[in-house]
This record gives sequence, C-alpha cells and structure tokens, in this order.
Amino acid sequence: MILANMVPLAPARQKVVLQGVLPGTLVAVTQPDVQGLEQLEAAVLDNETSLASALRRCLMLGGYAHHKELRTWALKELEGYAADDDLPAYRKVSAALEINANVHGLEGITQYSGRRISPHLLPSPAKERGVGEVVPILYGVKELEGLIARAGNSIFVAPPGSAEYVLLMTLQYHEAGNKGTEITSLHWDVAVASIEGILDRIRTRLTQFVAEVRASMPPGQQNPNPAQIGDAAERTFSISAGDGATVNINAPRAHAERGATASANINEPVATPERQPFWHRTSVIWTAVGAVAAVASVIIAWVLK
Repeated sequence: MILANMVPLAPARQKVVLQGVLPGTLVAVTQPDVQGLEQLEAAVLDNETSLASALRRCLMLGGYAHHKELRTWALKELEGYAADDDLPAYRKVSAALEINANVHGLEGITQYSGRRISPHLLPSPAKERGVGEVVPILYGVKELEGLIARAGNSIFVAPPGSAEYVLLMTLQYHEAGNKGTEITSLHWDVAVASIEGILDRIRTRLTQFVAEVRASMPPGQQNPNPAQIGDAAERTFSISAGDGATVNINAPRAHAERGATASANINEPVATPERQPFWHRTSVIWTAVGAVAAVASVIIAWVLK
C-alpha cells in the first residue's frame, strides 16, 4: 500500500429531510436576524467607551447584515480618509491659516509664530489645490482622540504639500525685496472644540442609526434583520458607493420585505424654484386681461355688424 498515492474520499452528502413537508413543496426561508445591536447601543450611549470601539461594533454589525456601504463608512471613520475621498460635511471645519517665520537682521534672527494670513497670499499651487480656510480632517477617530488628549486649545494641521508652499512663499518674499525673511511653517490653527465636535457628530450618527433600527423593529422582535439594518442606514448616513461617488441616502426608501497646542500634518441643498417678482406676475396678469379684452372687442364688433 502506497500512502502517498492515496486520495481522501469526499464525505458522502447527507440528505436533509424536512419532516412534514411533501415532496415538491416550496419552503419559505425567513431572513436571519442580525446579532450585536445591543452591544452597539451600549457603546454609543456610554461616553466612557471609546468611539473607535463603537465603530468596530458597527463594522461587525454591517458584516452580519451584508451591508457594504455601512462597513465602508465605519472603516473610513476608523482608519481615516484618503485625500481624494469625498468627506462628510462634519469633517470639514473652519480655521485660520497661519505662518511661522524667521526674519534675519543685523541684530540677529527674530522669530514670528502664529501670524495669520489671507488665502490670497498663498502661492498659486496652493490656491489651485483649494487650500483655504476650510480644513479637511482626514484622521481616524483614534488619532483624533489622541490629538485632543495632548492638545490645549489648538491643533496645528499642515495642508498636504506645505513644504512646497513654504519654499514658494519664501521666494515670493525675496522677490518683493524681503531677502531676510524665511517662512518656516504653514498650517491651520484648528480649535480643539472643532475636533471634539467631529467626534460628537459621529457618536450622534451612530446613536441615530441604532434608534432607526429600533424604530423599524416591531414589538417582541429581539434582533433586527438585514433589511431593517439597510433601511436604518439609508435614513441615517450619507455614505459612498462602490465607485467612490457620494450617495446621499438620508431620505427613507420603501423596502420590499481645550493653552498648549498639538500639531499634525496631514448636502448641497436642493434648489428651490425662484419666486417671480411681483411686477413680473402683474405683467402676466395684465397681458392676460389685455388678451381677453381684445377677444371681447372682436366679438362686440361682430355682433354690431
């Protein structure tokens, strides 16, 4: 007997017999329930629980429900967004642009820190890339929590490409005759409260998601099914589709079934019809009245004949 040539036999298939079901009868298969909602609910309602932990529970819940968009949103909030991603509106915060500079003079070097500048003073490449006074916050929630823990009132965030912009701005000063000026940093001064607001918005969305799932479950149902998870996600989130395009799915759809600083580098409203001014509406009315009068005069003339 040569053991090397032996191939294990596949186990025989077992025949499953449904008791009480006649041959040829179609059996309805119910949707499985999804586990983990209670754990997610407890995590989002407990402010001592890390938001990252709550998002991981949401990620698992999206997996059990086979909901790709929900998993994508939770994973991006955990790992952070790419520079070319369409960010949720709550991840775009207002902040002033600032520079640090060294000015070389006869008496030595004078350092300037936190000088605010207008976006109009930025070099052309920065303007073309949309650098302004709105900061895209790309980091994952764990990094944001870490920045808040180390910061006082502000967090310095450098825009992508800031090293290039700093060099170009220094050259601009030299060309303007200020050869002793050297720009050393370009950054946004982001208030810690703005970052805390992002985290709070994420936790609130998760709480709303749980509430929407609960609202879709009839009395007595212990766990939601995938369709209920999908409906709740559509009513709660604006999440990205598989091709990267942003899909706003806030409307429900019917279903068939805080002195110091820390540093870091880094829905459009529906248009409503414009109301016509009163004089335009009046002119239309008088035009109609004139037309009626003309028709009436024709009729009178015809009768008098």
